[in-house]
Amino acid sequence: MSGTGDETRSGALCAVHVPRAGRALIGRPWRPEPEAEELPRLGRFPAVQPGQPAIERLAPTSALVGYRGPTACAAAGITYRQLDYWARTGLLEPSVRSAYPAGAQRLYSFRDILLLKIVKRLLDAGVSLQNIRVAVTHLQSADQAGLTGLTLMSDGATVYECTSPQQVVDLLNGGQGVFGIAVGAVWQELEGTLGRLHGERTDTGETLVGNDPGDELAQRRNRAV
Repeated sequence: MSGTGDETRSGALCAVHVPRAGRALIGRPWRPEPEAEELPRLGRFPAVQPGQPAIERLAPTSALVGYRGPTACAAAGITYRQLDYWARTGLLEPSVRSAYPAGAQRLYSFRDILLLKIVKRLLDAGVSLQNIRVAVTHLQSADQAGLTGLTLMSDGATVYECTSPQQVVDLLNGGQGVFGIAVGAVWQELEGTLGRLHGERTDTGETLVGNDPGDELAQRRNRAV
């Protein structure tokens, strides 16, 4: 009688009956899986991790927060070409980190972007770059309290600094001012804008993810579809 090769002789042990101690170990011995490497932590505005207790909250105006070129452009309403040109010509260079050594990412402070935004408005009003340079140099030397209390007035040719409402009125009455920039109002507007955009910690390089309520609402709508 022919067989299929699956039969075993009478009395012989099947493989399932071989004592466990007598089996040869197949493959490599089992070892516990290595622990996964910890991923870089992302900060937030406010800096909070999902499922984690609140950690340090950094305001967009903090000296520990910097912004890369594309973010600075978006917040100031300028093109990257303008940003690059102004940095290379010395009109307004980033105070946190320049593009040197070659390949480094420029990093702008809140105050840098505030000045970028003011420069853009002065240019749109027809003020010359020469006068804008003088204004920028003066604004860079002002402290925060003095800066936010300023109103810049211009007739398109000259920029005037006003520290009180009466000075604004006097300029307007004298026909010397046709438009004004309230620096404090620009500050508040920019603070809200940068709070929705990504930043970077200047001490650790940690990414700070902006808190955009519009993005969160869109995500909820997408999940509901």
